Amino acid sequence: MPRGDLFPEIGPYQTGTLPVGSGHVIYWEQVGNPAGQPVLFLHGGPGAGAGSVHRRFFDPNQWRVVIFDQRGAGRSRPLGGLIDNTTPHLVADIEALRRHLGIERWLLFGGSWGSTLALAYAQAHALHVSGMVLRGVFLGRPAEVDWFLHGMRAVFPEAHRAFCEFLPPEDRGDLLGGYYRMLTDPDPAVHRPAAQAWSIYEGSCSTLLPSPDLVTAFAQDRSALGLARIEAHYFMNNLFLPPGGLLAHMHNLQTIDAEIIQGRYDMVCPPGTAYDLVEAWKRARLTMIQDAGHSALEPSTRRALVAAVERFRGRR
Repeated sequence: MPRGDLFPEIGPYQTGTLPVGSGHVIYWEQVGNPAGQPVLFLHGGPGAGAGSVHRRFFDPNQWRVVIFDQRGAGRSRPLGGLIDNTTPHLVADIEALRRHLGIERWLLFGGSWGSTLALAYAQAHALHVSGMVLRGVFLGRPAEVDWFLHGMRAVFPEAHRAFCEFLPPEDRGDLLGGYYRMLTDPDPAVHRPAAQAWSIYEGSCSTLLPSPDLVTAFAQDRSALGLARIEAHYFMNNLFLPPGGLLAHMHNLQTIDAEIIQGRYDMVCPPGTAYDLVEAWKRARLTMIQDAGHSALEPSTRRALVAAVERFRGRR
């Protein structure tokens, strides 16, 4: 039966690494029922990495849960690595992992950048996707990146001011370029504080109500470096998306069902983006969460995500 909240803490029954080329080795784990219905968790960022709490969206008796850290993120190596770190490379990594684990079809579960990557993978490999649960939709369009860098000032002026004022005055006219130069500097004394400033900005804007614990987690050295450096790298390169972006290729997904969970007050990925996606996808259903921002862990959002996963129970 569907639950109202996250499932209890659980450890993986299998972990491993997979070399994927250009020096990248991705970490993966499996959780739940080895004979269960396969589901792939795709973390956000890009570069944020996955955590133990992400295992808890899935009934461990029903689901064979696959979680991995994308190139340069989390427990994958090298941390913050940018060589051959593009969306097509990540899509190829997912397909390599599917083959490595012997899975024919799986449900895709992803939020924020995880929704972007889920869409990109499904457009390339629709036959291997049994359905999709997406949250806080991000399509990687230039206006969405501009909103993150500048537009959030309208709602979080104090967080945006701190984000800007971290940079030297001469770099504040080009926030992305200024941060990118610092984040890719080989000196930890340069890139580490820049990563923390970037990540604190994102964490501060991710919930409807202030969450000091979330901001602290975003600011941790290892998670901050992967998140900030890789996000800036992707933003500098238009998210490595195809011409016309993801919406231009939605014809590939018209036979796939999707549940989209969106916080009404999501200021990192505003709800208009989710609405645009649903307009282009006849098999997608949008659930607007009226008391939530961007984070998957806000109470109403996490309950809706668990319920959305349960609606795919038995649909392989």
